[in-house]
Amino acid sequence: MTAVEPDPGSATALRLHLADVLTMSGDLRTTPWRSAVETVPREVFIPGFFERVDGPRETMWRPVTPELVGAEERLELTYTDETWVTQLNQGITAFDTDVPIPGVPTSSSTLPGLVVRMLEELQVEDGNRVLEIGTGTGYSTGLLSARLGSELVTSVEVDRRVADHAVRSLSAAGYAPVLVADDGLLGHQPGAPYDRVIATCAVRHIPSAWLAQSRPGGLILTTMLGWLGASSGLVRLEVIGNGSAEGTFLGGTDSFMPARPHAAPKLDDSVYSWIEEVGTTDRRTVVGPEILDPWDGWTSLFIAQLAIPDAQLLTYGIDDGPVLDHIVDTSQQSVAIPYRTPDESAAVRRAGPVDLWKPVERAITEWRAAGSPALDQFRISVSPDSQTVWFGDPAGPLSWKLRTSA
Repeated sequence: MTAVEPDPGSATALRLHLADVLTMSGDLRTTPWRSAVETVPREVFIPGFFERVDGPRETMWRPVTPELVGAEERLELTYTDETWVTQLNQGITAFDTDVPIPGVPTSSSTLPGLVVRMLEELQVEDGNRVLEIGTGTGYSTGLLSARLGSELVTSVEVDRRVADHAVRSLSAAGYAPVLVADDGLLGHQPGAPYDRVIATCAVRHIPSAWLAQSRPGGLILTTMLGWLGASSGLVRLEVIGNGSAEGTFLGGTDSFMPARPHAAPKLDDSVYSWIEEVGTTDRRTVVGPEILDPWDGWTSLFIAQLAIPDAQLLTYGIDDGPVLDHIVDTSQQSVAIPYRTPDESAAVRRAGPVDLWKPVERAITEWRAAGSPALDQFRISVSPDSQTVWFGDPAGPLSWKLRTSA
């Protein structure tokens, strides 16, 4: 197929339509950001991407490039409010294949609605200096540059190949912010102090560099990550100074790829053998497996991962048996498998030296006793010595210290 470039007139119309869609959804709320959405050409930032295809055995990723997909279809996809994966396995792009392939997404262009909602929640003002963590394709960097001016925007991307692509795309769109290929968890000291810090990756805790490089009164916006698979909605903190900040969860169930140093360690196949071989004990529990279902209750899953921060979730069945959630903490060689008995009572099968389900029971019981508050009622307090997520009282039963090492 001969590559055909999109019609600029069609792209303009689609940008205007996207702005209308995001306004109706409530993500786009102010005139300056609407102007940015109407101006920045998303197609420049994602000339090729992957479309998810769910197969009978595994998820495949269909490449969408000018050589494989017609200009009109490609442009329509580009301006839908969708996240498009742009890299698999930390290196494969849509231009590296002409057929659907399996893989693990490692970079993407986040759905415009979430990007814009985050930018609105960042509460920027004219003249603010902004540090962005996770450049990705550069589209959100372009929106920031259109809103504030390139000279006030610094963006850090850990993947040099992704960063190089973003530099070219930003230049083609007419923007020239400071773009650094480095570990975003370290920020970028030469541009400090910043009025705003925004992260398009999820973290287990707030990096100290972001706090140190923000001016007192500045804002930090990010998502919090847990290894059971529940990212929070957004968290916005106001920097106090001297390594301290106070913030609140903004609600929602938005999810970002983890900052690579904060990602859960990969579990190899040996973990399955270990789980099947270790001796087990069954007992009744007051907390059933439904609290791990994000569709049943996102807040309960988030609380569970606060209670057991080093545990991971594996879901599978053995010998044609039922598919069950396995809570695994390899550092403690322990596993918990909550399930429902034939009479619908809640039970848990545990193995290893540590009862992983006990802290979950305690946390969920306290949460329910407090009226099952939603995540947007929780707060986060940061000091040089610790970081705490809490409801009601930072020293109360509904409070958890975050792991402050990756």
